[in-house]
Amino acid sequence: MTKSSTQTPGEFQRFLSWLDEGVDSGGERYVEMRRRLVSYFGRKRCLSPDDLADETLTRVARKLEEQGSITDSPPARYCYIVARFVFLEYVRGTDHRRSSLDERRGVASPAVQSRPPEGPDRGADEALLDGLDRCLQRLSAYDRALILEYYAGDEQERIARRRALAARLHLTLNALSIRACRIRDTLEGCVNAQSSGT
Repeated sequence: MTKSSTQTPGEFQRFLSWLDEGVDSGGERYVEMRRRLVSYFGRKRCLSPDDLADETLTRVARKLEEQGSITDSPPARYCYIVARFVFLEYVRGTDHRRSSLDERRGVASPAVQSRPPEGPDRGADEALLDGLDRCLQRLSAYDRALILEYYAGDEQERIARRRALAARLHLTLNALSIRACRIRDTLEGCVNAQSSGT
């Protein structure tokens, strides 16, 4: 198991407990969630599925630490919602070149090449991600462009992008952050409503 270098052991333990949903798995739920995320990014033909899975889990852990709890979605579902945002940022990356793992390495990774669909939740997870796509399409073109641009790029690049976006929209960084937070909350509400069948 790995953890973000910025996390304390206590923060990481709280993250593991949240993933376990009250049943101590000894870290197995974390390992399983990470493996499923790697598989998800691999199926999307991302060049570094391990890094993207780690980024997803780091963001979820950071959100958990900031909020104290995440109760609006089960842990696995919430991780996939965040993974979808990570994937969208990956796709929109300025230096990103869409190609497969086999083009980069000369041979496909066995994990991507031959792993069958795993677990009974895979269909539900894919449906959830499709729901996020639908929710993104329901946003106005302005809000959709804003939220995608707001989360685009890696951590360092994101700072510069957000400054440029705020300047372009004649907003302060704080006002931009508030606007992005509202759009993200709208998306999360839409995804949760779809997953609960309302």
